[in-house]
Amino acid sequence: MVSGQRLPEHLGVDQDGKEWTMSELSGRKVVLYVYPRDSTPGCTSEACNLRDNYERLQAEGYAVIGVSTQDAKSHKRFIEKNNLPFPLICDTDHRLVEALGVYGEKKMYGKTVMGVFRTTFLADEDGVVTRVIGPKEIKVKAHAEQILG
Repeated sequence: MVSGQRLPEHLGVDQDGKEWTMSELSGRKVVLYVYPRDSTPGCTSEACNLRDNYERLQAEGYAVIGVSTQDAKSHKRFIEKNNLPFPLICDTDHRLVEALGVYGEKKMYGKTVMGVFRTTFLADEDGVVTRVIGPKEIKVKAHAEQILG
């Protein structure tokens, strides 16, 4: 997924079983941030930075939605533990991360594994991607500042 393309219409189901679509978000800018795993240090720092700047992001017209491949139970624990104000999509079948092009082989601790590449997609009010912040660019402790830049 690159700038100029539309985000997929069907985003998936969140921690509460709510279905999310881009049509429902029409008229709002979207921060769709994809992260590897709930409750890991980097992912927690990123989520908490977005939480701490959530009002600023909303004031700029953004809806914030997180995506990872964990299930609803894991997402609920992550949200409760960190008091996150935004939904987390449960992409357990990897449908969305594969459609976004952010799932594949990566090296971890010298081993090749399949996993999610931390990536954030910013979309305009029509769901068109205006910016992609890739894995090597994201600063987990200052991610909102990167988005609001």
